[in-house]
Amino acid sequence: MDTRIGFGWDSHAFKPGVPLKIGGLSLDHPEGLAGHSDGDVLLHAITDALLGAVAAGDIGTFFPPGDPRWKDADSAIFLNLALEEIQHAGYGIVNVDCSLILAAPKISPIASEMRERVADLLSVDLDQVSIKAKTPEGLNLDHVAQCHAVVLLERVRDPEDLKSMSAIVQSQRELEDVVEDLLTQVHGVPKRRQIVPAFGTEDIT
Repeated sequence: MDTRIGFGWDSHAFKPGVPLKIGGLSLDHPEGLAGHSDGDVLLHAITDALLGAVAAGDIGTFFPPGDPRWKDADSAIFLNLALEEIQHAGYGIVNVDCSLILAAPKISPIASEMRERVADLLSVDLDQVSIKAKTPEGLNLDHVAQCHAVVLLERVRDPEDLKSMSAIVQSQRELEDVVEDLLTQVHGVPKRRQIVPAFGTEDIT
């Protein structure tokens, strides 16, 4: 099969006193999105879409919400591992289409910047990323943010076109530690050594 389609969905309730982060951007808003990690509803939906496209499970399979390592974690870490999964499966991203559903803040003034950030995180061109926003009229969901994401993947025939995830993540050690842990928990491969998180749970932003 040369193409794969993945669908992802996520939702988080707004909570006072929590920083708001959507699409990898920190937004000025009196409330943020509650969650074990940074609550980035857009990146979570894209992550699930990527994982689903290659039948690799979902975000909770790889990053259990009860694991203290992911407390307040940057959701770009989750996205990076989803990219690693599609790379291992031999696929690359054709395009990503996302719909945010929330009453506030308004996304249209920052949609271009958000698309640029997501394209950068995915290491794709800007015209491969679409981000739209709708209000939840009549749904009584003004205190919730939701996101639907669809991705189209295409099999990569030239191995040189598969970009290394080590160039995307900030720390090679983070990637190595997390991947080895995932191999143990998800795929049953014994650990070669004791995993020591590359970051303290109090240091993750």
